[in-house]
This record gives sequence, C-alpha cells and structure tokens, in this order.
Amino acid sequence: MDNNRILYVCQEIVPYLPENEMSLLSRKLPQAIQEKGMEIRTFMPRFGAINERRNQLHEVIRLSGMNLIIDDNDHQLIIKVASIPSARVQIYFIDNDEYFQRKAIVFDEHGNLLPDDDERAIFFARGVLETVKKLRWSPNLVHCIGWFTAVVPLYLKRIFADDPIFSNVKVVVSLYNNGFEGSLNKNMRAKIESEGVKDQELSLLDDPTYENLMKFVIKYSDGIVYAGDQIAPELVSFIESEGKPVLVCNSQSDDYAERYHEFYQKILQL
Repeated sequence: MDNNRILYVCQEIVPYLPENEMSLLSRKLPQAIQEKGMEIRTFMPRFGAINERRNQLHEVIRLSGMNLIIDDNDHQLIIKVASIPSARVQIYFIDNDEYFQRKAIVFDEHGNLLPDDDERAIFFARGVLETVKKLRWSPNLVHCIGWFTAVVPLYLKRIFADDPIFSNVKVVVSLYNNGFEGSLNKNMRAKIESEGVKDQELSLLDDPTYENLMKFVIKYSDGIVYAGDQIAPELVSFIESEGKPVLVCNSQSDDYAERYHEFYQKILQL
C-alpha cells in the first residue's frame, strides 16, 4: 500500500468552533495535504456549541448505533458528517447525547475542566477508531491535534495494534500552549485499564495534569510537532530525552503544507 492515507483526529476545527491557532490549522492542513495527492479522513467531537443546522451536519445511520462501554456503562455512538464550504473536505463528528449535548466544550463557564472530560476523551478516541474500522479505511499515519485526542495514540499502539486496519500505523502529535490548570478525573487510569490495557506508562495518569497527559501522549507517538509558541520547557526536555523526531511549524508559515508533508514521509519511513 502506498503511504498516502492520513487520519486527522482534531479537538477543534474552524468553522465549527471559534478560530484559534489550533482550530485554524485543523481546517487548513487536511485540505492542503489532500491537494498534494494524499487521501485523508478528518474527525472531531460534536460539541454542543456546534450549530448543526447552520453547518449542515447530518447523521450517518450506517455508521451509528454501536454502544461503547466506558467505566462499565454503555454509551451510544452517533456519527455525523458535514462538508466544509469552499473545500472538498468532509468532517466526521463523534457524538453522544450524554457527553456532547452540553454547550461547554472542555471547560465550564468558570474556566474549569468538566468532571467527565476524561470519559469524553476516552469515548471520542474509541469512537474515532471504531468508525474508521467500519469505513474499512486503513490509514498509514494518524495525526492527533489537541489534548482532547490524547487517548488515541495509546489505543492505536495497544488495543487496536493487531487490527489489520491499523497495521503498522504511525502517530504524529501536535503540541500547543493550550494547557489547563488542575487535573482530569483521578480514575482515568482505572477506566482505561478496565478495557484490558496494562502498561507501565499508565502510571503517568495517576495524576492526569496537562503535563503528564502530554508526556503520556509522547510515549506512544512516533513524531512530535511544536505547532504553538511557548511549549512548556518541561515537555521540550522530555521529548528530547525520548529522542522522538520533531517538526517546528505552524499554519502561519508560508510553506507549512510542504513541511508537514515532508515530516509525514520521514515518520512513515521509520
């Protein structure tokens, strides 16, 4: 198989959520890479702040209906899709009435993390990968953008490692200066372990702060992108100690598409 299939797993994308450095890159990069001849699929959560009517989201019945078990509870997986105006790019949305109907994205009105953000991230990761399996579309590389996608690399390297759809897949993660105060739910590790994942790196989730979550992601990644300014020195030192390939690039660079494309090829040859 040619190394030409890129799966983008994004926390936020313009125009569905407000513009920022991360949501803008998630909008521009998949289209630019597709225009270079690569095949793409792009996913994000269907947060309640997204206006479904204005953005013309509609449910994909043939992909919906699966139940995912998170912390011993069943949660229905709903898949929706929309097309970005003026671009030949489709966006798949992972939805669930309990996790994604509220208007908040990842913080409440006081700027605090939502108490179930850990479960929402777990559900999102499982939802993306189960949907890709249903599509019978085998990516060569998965690019995760945003801390909300943090569980995806672990699942690819452990739970889905023996699935032919994800055979030998490489993982790239973008880091931004979008950390959060405090920690996700302290039971996050136990919820992941309940799915049969046993790995010493899960100890990083005993205290799931932003820094520990990113260290956890880095452990399961094949390449790292410094996509934002002022990446925490602690994380930079950790990445250097891990010896992972690094790209320093954001969507403001005139040649960003070419640089990402070259980095993907480098990672795929590892």
